[in-house]
Amino acid sequence: MLRNKNVWILMTGEFIANLGLWFGIIGNLEFLQKLVPSDFHKSLILFVGMFVGVLVGPMAGRIIDQTPKKKIMIYSGLLRILSVFAMFIAIWTQDVIWMSVYMVAIGLSAAFYFPALQAAIPLIAKDHELITLNGVHMNVGTIARIIGTALAGILLLYLSLFMIYFLTMITYIVLFVCTLMLTIDEEIDTTKTKEKSKKKNAGFKEVWPIIKSATPVWMGLILMLIPTMFIGSFNLMVLKISELQGDPTIKGWLYTTEGISFMIGAFIIKRVSFQKNPVKILLACSFAIAVSHVSLFFGDMKIPSILSFGLFGIAAGAFFPVAATMFQTMIEKEYHGRFFSFRGMMDRVLFQIILVSAGFFLDTIGFKNMVLLFGGLSLLLVITFLLSFSKMMHTEKKESKSA
Repeated sequence: MLRNKNVWILMTGEFIANLGLWFGIIGNLEFLQKLVPSDFHKSLILFVGMFVGVLVGPMAGRIIDQTPKKKIMIYSGLLRILSVFAMFIAIWTQDVIWMSVYMVAIGLSAAFYFPALQAAIPLIAKDHELITLNGVHMNVGTIARIIGTALAGILLLYLSLFMIYFLTMITYIVLFVCTLMLTIDEEIDTTKTKEKSKKKNAGFKEVWPIIKSATPVWMGLILMLIPTMFIGSFNLMVLKISELQGDPTIKGWLYTTEGISFMIGAFIIKRVSFQKNPVKILLACSFAIAVSHVSLFFGDMKIPSILSFGLFGIAAGAFFPVAATMFQTMIEKEYHGRFFSFRGMMDRVLFQIILVSAGFFLDTIGFKNMVLLFGGLSLLLVITFLLSFSKMMHTEKKESKSA
């Protein structure tokens, strides 16, 4: 895999673009803090891009399956570059309407780019390399997040918001150039795909039978809820733990611990043979994530809270590459666009529901009861699927013996 030129190009572009992404996120928060006093209004502006991404998801998936992935990545990358000009206008006019335009454009770009990227990964790597490549891809994003947030915070002390977004645009241009340099060999029978789409009314309806017929896939999709419950409330929990401990520096410790642990988890899982049942690995990781959530009951103490985030990072670092590889190998390539668009929509909707729920529970039942509730639900899901999976494996053994 390390000799694969496409992998190096893709990872380089993704790392630099992720730096820009976090520059933009920090810039968004700084811009809103100056102009929008209401937290609720801030959340609505930040939500609009994600909402647009959900709306266009079905159409995006269908287009991705009917179009070369590289072309989709190029056009969505170009839209991402152009979107920054809306932010330049927003800064110049001090008008949040233009920021909303920027968020919509970014949301549209993401709705096409990320499913196309997930569908392109199996086309530039061999099946036995996917677990490693997905792990590396996750680590690239994590390192960029750690460096990007820290660097953006420092740059804001010395540079204007305009310059922050200018740097963001430069990183998007680098990703665009890297995308142009990619060589992706794919043959798409667009006539065949379009006929199938017309026959079955297109959209995600074509994907449902495939998901239902592949038990590990729908199990993996539902188990995604467990890490999402932690990630969706991540920032709110960090802020609350900081308040409980009366120590602002704990935020940095928690973010850094989670990021480093995530990379360790992705590294460890590369050493585990993917010949092992991926569902077993996902269940083990989900159990560890549930335990880490419950253990935050002791979030008012420094060491236990750091250990909880460390455990989550290792488990999540192993969970996501295995899940991504399983989806890429068990779903036929001609359905990758629609499947990953569906998964992206599901992630966005769940993230928003969990974020709002976490805020509500923190105000009503408090931090400790909230982590027990979320962690308890996660454990219940793991136990339910473990029993279901054990029953399924037992049935399969019986059938193989009788055969």
